[in-house]
Amino acid sequence: MSWLTETLRRYPEVAIFLALGVGYWVGGKSFKGFSLGAVTATLLAAIAIGQLHITVSPNVKSVFFLMFLFAVGYGVGPQFVRGIAKDGLPQALFAVIQCGLSLASVVLAVKLGGYDIGSGAGLLAGSQTISASMGLATDAINRLGLPPDQAKALLDAMPTAYAISYIFGTIGSAVILATLGPKLLRIDLIAACKEYEASLGGAKELGGAAQAWHRYELRAYRVTPESVVCGKTVSQVEALQPEGMRLFIERVRRHGVIHEATLDYALQADDVVAIAGPRDQLVSVLGASGTITRGDGDLVVSDRKVRAVEVDDPELLAVPAEGVDVYVTSKAVDGKTLQELAALPVSRGVFLRKIKRGPTETQIPVLPNTRLQRGDTITIVGRTQDTSAAAKAIGVLDRPTNVTDVAFVSLAITVGAMLGAIVIKVAGIPMTLSTAGGSLLAGILFGWLRAIRPTFGRIPEPTVWFMSSVGLNVFIAVVGLTAGPGFVAGLQHLGVGLFLWGIFATTVPLILGMLIARYVFHFPPAILLGVCAGARATTAALGMICDAAKSQIPGLGYTVSYAVSNTILTIWGMVIVMILA
Repeated sequence: MSWLTETLRRYPEVAIFLALGVGYWVGGKSFKGFSLGAVTATLLAAIAIGQLHITVSPNVKSVFFLMFLFAVGYGVGPQFVRGIAKDGLPQALFAVIQCGLSLASVVLAVKLGGYDIGSGAGLLAGSQTISASMGLATDAINRLGLPPDQAKALLDAMPTAYAISYIFGTIGSAVILATLGPKLLRIDLIAACKEYEASLGGAKELGGAAQAWHRYELRAYRVTPESVVCGKTVSQVEALQPEGMRLFIERVRRHGVIHEATLDYALQADDVVAIAGPRDQLVSVLGASGTITRGDGDLVVSDRKVRAVEVDDPELLAVPAEGVDVYVTSKAVDGKTLQELAALPVSRGVFLRKIKRGPTETQIPVLPNTRLQRGDTITIVGRTQDTSAAAKAIGVLDRPTNVTDVAFVSLAITVGAMLGAIVIKVAGIPMTLSTAGGSLLAGILFGWLRAIRPTFGRIPEPTVWFMSSVGLNVFIAVVGLTAGPGFVAGLQHLGVGLFLWGIFATTVPLILGMLIARYVFHFPPAILLGVCAGARATTAALGMICDAAKSQIPGLGYTVSYAVSNTILTIWGMVIVMILA
């Protein structure tokens, strides 16, 4: 035991990884649906290890916290801007009000309970389940100019208060919103969700890499001797399709040899052709009946059979295919309709799945008369060689990759932190975002820019998760290790009283928020509780609400309010220190 203690003291980085390992392992366990979560479990593990009096450089904490805040801002940036700029403005405004209620309830609890600044910051983080606010609170406390021992006492009190109030902050908010909420507001949540879903009137996005069903497919068919396509070129066969359908012959196997299907390639009996297109069109045109009926004056094939029999030919179908985003920059396609663009040679074999336009990433319907504009971001699907050629003619290709643009991340954090470090005095009071707040806002700005101009700054989703999850938990681990020696004494000092004030700070703003959302903002009942969950940035509550609703519809109200509240509640960590000071 003495060897272990000395080793952890000599190599504090090992203590950090130990706290992370225990925290993620314990936090991943659940009992009857309740889980501590990685953050709380890591904090408790670090506090326990911190009893060994381990010293960790505060710079470690700062580096990982800046990385975490940037990742959070990068992730919510598009939604944040879209929500404020578009029809999510009422939800964004409600989130601001809810955040104000949360801050006011915590300040009131601290004043009435007679707690210090550190305990107040911890109470805010725990009761509102916003761990990230402790980082900004730490910066703010360090800027108060207090004697080192006094500042350390406040910093040590913060994680203690957080740990005491977090458990009810998580469980209580979920129970209040999912169980008490529908009864308080007299909402039949299940019926409301069904009604709201029916009112949407649109099909949800189907198909993709994570689904078994795919909208666009490549399938193999054998041409029979009596087929109408025998002797016709590829271009003639593709022209036989009913109006509005786009099917393309990509490859042909003849006598065991695979050939690329050029437009002048003539098909013969017993050829096996690889045909690409939307799945519904493949089924309707070449499905059970296997017939094409069309009459145009010159060509009448309504009484003849295509006789294309589907076969299994893995080698013929083994072609690289992808779905990629393209940022439209070409003047040649600007203002052209999709019908006009579909007739271009470069469009052969390429299918358009999605169009996003403007700073709000507005979804534009994919219709024949829809006009493409420079600055649009489109998602196209097809063989790699076809999508590459189309992207080159349209604009800038943004192909998915697992490589992070580290230069972008580093410089963006630098810019944000440098701006955040600027101190402006207002009436003699120093005002600053701090490097942490600057990094958060930089993440929001650059995340939004990346969404509307995907030509730089790619951060793959797994990397964003690593930066946000591990970044935060390393920060929490260092906080716990540093505060460990004073935790037991702080718990004895704060005790049950702070736990009860935590219940007050969690419950009161949620109940008031639900009433305001129902009777002032008049949000639809189906998404109202989702809006409230987002405005409190509590994902656990959203899960319980969706379970109670037996639907994912409440999640539609979560995104915008979460993007706004996650930012504001984090900044409250700095604000509450300024208020209490």
